[in-house]
Amino acid sequence: MGKELKTNAVRILDRNKINYTLITYECDEFIDGLHTAEKTGAPVEQSFKTLVMQGKSKKYYVFVIPIAEEVDLKTAAKTVGEKSVEMIHVKDLTAITGYVRGGCSPLGMKKQFPTVIHSSAENYSEIYVSGGRIGTTIRLDPKDLAKVTNATFAPVTVC
Repeated sequence: MGKELKTNAVRILDRNKINYTLITYECDEFIDGLHTAEKTGAPVEQSFKTLVMQGKSKKYYVFVIPIAEEVDLKTAAKTVGEKSVEMIHVKDLTAITGYVRGGCSPLGMKKQFPTVIHSSAENYSEIYVSGGRIGTTIRLDPKDLAKVTNATFAPVTVC
């Protein structure tokens, strides 16, 4: 693997001896998760997006949910013990996480924030998440992702 592909997400997986597959695709600007899955051939139901939210307490939280679904704000807040949560502004994403829109991975943010992975991930032996750069996807076991991010599993999307 070329040195230029070593994102923080990849370094963390390597350091923790986690098995993963790095998938790259041609893309130089933000595309949504559905288009990313189409470009990489990843099954939509196994492809997850990373959302960063802020609670009423001003703490940040990471939610890893299926790309075709929307987060349920009340359920998400309850899951992390907050009165409410809201999406952070896109303009603040890089300052908070170190990542850009479309390249935000649940791995390797500037700080490790409490992380919740949608419970549907537990149905699969592998899921797909951002590799920490536009044009990069990581395929890995959701249990490994949970272990390395200290995440919990919960159903946090709109039914």
